[in-house]
Amino acid sequence: MGFSIKRHTVNKSKKDKMTIMSRRFVCSKAGSRQPDKRDNNITNPRAETRTSCKAQMAICLGGNGKYMCHEFVGEHNHDLHTDSTVHMMSSQRHMSDIHMYEIDLADDSGIRPRFTVELMGRQAGGIENLSCTTQDVRNYLRTKRMSALSYGEAGSLLKYFVTQTKNNPSFTYSVQLDSEEQITNIFWADPKMIIDYAHFGDVVSFDTTFRTNRQCRPLGVFAGFNHHRGCTVFGATLLYDETVESFKWLFEVFAEAHGGKKPITIFTDQDAAMTIALTDMWP
Repeated sequence: MGFSIKRHTVNKSKKDKMTIMSRRFVCSKAGSRQPDKRDNNITNPRAETRTSCKAQMAICLGGNGKYMCHEFVGEHNHDLHTDSTVHMMSSQRHMSDIHMYEIDLADDSGIRPRFTVELMGRQAGGIENLSCTTQDVRNYLRTKRMSALSYGEAGSLLKYFVTQTKNNPSFTYSVQLDSEEQITNIFWADPKMIIDYAHFGDVVSFDTTFRTNRQCRPLGVFAGFNHHRGCTVFGATLLYDETVESFKWLFEVFAEAHGGKKPITIFTDQDAAMTIALTDMWP
């Protein structure tokens, strides 16, 4: 049986501003979420995990220089973790260097996070023996991929786009940012691509199997044929991942860049996520 805790209030000495005079620890499910005033139209709100639990412990520094407990509430208003779920507690979840090495190898081999966790769980004698969950693996990979595109590279890319736009206003590009204001997906099309698509964009081929860049980010190319049966490009993109959300964003900005024109026929590599996005965006 177990539960996670979090530090609540702290009082420090007025003399050295360092010595902790008192500290209060509460259950991780203490309190409740306050209404978010920033947006009243949140479509996918996070599930409420706090239950206003009153369990807590307060300690203070005594005259003998030792800390003593002067308040304790041990009753919880929620179920505690059992032995089979204790590994999911925040205080018990951490990622070791060995785990990060195995996750990197699995990701380079194209293994999805869910299967990576299952593999590591079998090696450890069960998922309950792991110190990380599938969501921890996804968060780790996301942080790693986001940091791969450093500020200098992102700045150089945006500078190039701005320069091209100044030289020719018909040059268009779109950049998608995540919640941390980091660049995820990028799309661009130069004037020749826009003109070619206006004439030869009824049939389009789109593929994201190109990963020749150093970060192995999916490079997608919208291509087709002109009246001389020569290959022509209608647009290009660097994606963060190949998910339904990324493809929906891409198809939306592609159509906007070309004046709302959508292709009549599109050839793809039969990617499942791409199929769902195409059905929703270009039925």
